[in-house]
Amino acid sequence: MNMNCTRALDTLLATDAYKLDHRRQYPKGTEFVYSNLTARGTRIPGINDTVFFGLQAYLRQLADQWQVFFDLTPAELEDVLDGYESFVTALLGPNTIGTEHFRELHTLGFLPLRVRAVKEGTLVPLRVPYLTIENTDSRFYWLTNYFETQMSAELWQPITSATIAWNNRALLDARAAISGDPDAVKFQGHDFSYRGMAGDTAAAASGAGHLISFCGSDTLPAIRFIERHYPGNGDELIGASVPATEHSVMCAGGQDGEMETFQRLLTLYPNGILSVVSDTWDLWRVLTDYLPTYAEDITRREGKLVIRPDSGDPELILCGDPNAPEGTAQRKGVVALLAETFGTTVNDKGFRELDPHVGAIYGDSITYERADAITRNLMDQGYASTAVVFGFGSYTYQYQTRDTFKMAVKATWVQVDGQGRDILKDPVTDDGSKKSATGRLAVRRTMAGHPYLIEHATPEQEADNELQLVFEDGKLLREQSFVNVRETLRRETRIRANMTQPGR
Repeated sequence: MNMNCTRALDTLLATDAYKLDHRRQYPKGTEFVYSNLTARGTRIPGINDTVFFGLQAYLRQLADQWQVFFDLTPAELEDVLDGYESFVTALLGPNTIGTEHFRELHTLGFLPLRVRAVKEGTLVPLRVPYLTIENTDSRFYWLTNYFETQMSAELWQPITSATIAWNNRALLDARAAISGDPDAVKFQGHDFSYRGMAGDTAAAASGAGHLISFCGSDTLPAIRFIERHYPGNGDELIGASVPATEHSVMCAGGQDGEMETFQRLLTLYPNGILSVVSDTWDLWRVLTDYLPTYAEDITRREGKLVIRPDSGDPELILCGDPNAPEGTAQRKGVVALLAETFGTTVNDKGFRELDPHVGAIYGDSITYERADAITRNLMDQGYASTAVVFGFGSYTYQYQTRDTFKMAVKATWVQVDGQGRDILKDPVTDDGSKKSATGRLAVRRTMAGHPYLIEHATPEQEADNELQLVFEDGKLLREQSFVNVRETLRRETRIRANMTQPGR
């Protein structure tokens, strides 16, 4: 079997095993199956809307994946179907599922599916669908939910990461509005998550979700993901990083040579931002000995030296430990020590800003709760919340599952023998969170701009609907640039802010 045949076979098997024979399990006369993807709840207190993101990338990859199958020659198709039968027989026993449905699909030559969706970047309330999917050819009713597994697997993470990033951005924006420079916030959240993700694909999709709300990232596959699947961004900055050291660099010169390592780095990078991991051995010695020694060199640079602690309790390291002995470096913390050596200025909001030649970043075990505590602590001490940058890693983006927002693809309508049927899932043993919508669906907005769900939607309601046609019969019909996704989220955020103002 050649490479194209192998890829085509993988495409046919990109689903759960139990779905292989659902085609024969539907009622006789089934013609159309209509499903939706919805976040049904939340495990994160305070989040009642999620950021829709990732569909365009998924549909682009889906079309490419299936085109390999449709491009098979007749001889190659038979090789693939023989391989399918062998695989299924080994999996389930004698293959009574058959392959004629795939042969018929190959003859058709395209995926007979229709996807309608809200715009990516939209803030979608819980229990309001992001999208609907249905077959367009009655022979392929089985195809709609054949994609449930793959669609869920491909979309839950970019949606979840985009939502978490937006929530973090909202926190940092609110703090900067009171104490610091709001323009600094787009770089205050930096993506450090790549090494903790489940491979390149997950890192790329999740990291792209982060970049809707921030511009700082070390996850290069995320930037490539955006360039490939959300093009047309002109001169917009998608993601940026800075020269930075790691522990191997700091260790290579030996502990006795650490001070010389700092000097060498300052010479190597005479301008721009330079981030130096500083707790390879003794963070407090770096802050109280090395930096004062090189203070003149640091302040002469046309740029910023960023000190990066990498271990310990982030709040205590950055803000100081009140239980440490009076007058010690540990009692003062990183920000106060930088302020002590390099000085501060008071901004127009009355908060102290570090000298622009120095800063701090912390990227180990940062969560929303820790970012909240650290920025509050800094402000209580009179510092601007933007005095530190946060590296959001696996604590933020990998400690999540599909159930963080209880995401699911569920069928809500079928047509059997020409008659439409509204269907739903409503387990008596459940707390109600698994109850699905029912009927054909539409999403409209309140006068204030808040999306809401319409069940049992009429054709007129579907025609005037936030769920707009995105994909039909193998073709992607609506594309967004990443700039447009960002603009959509900014607009949605403003709508939410207006809704929460008094009198609204």
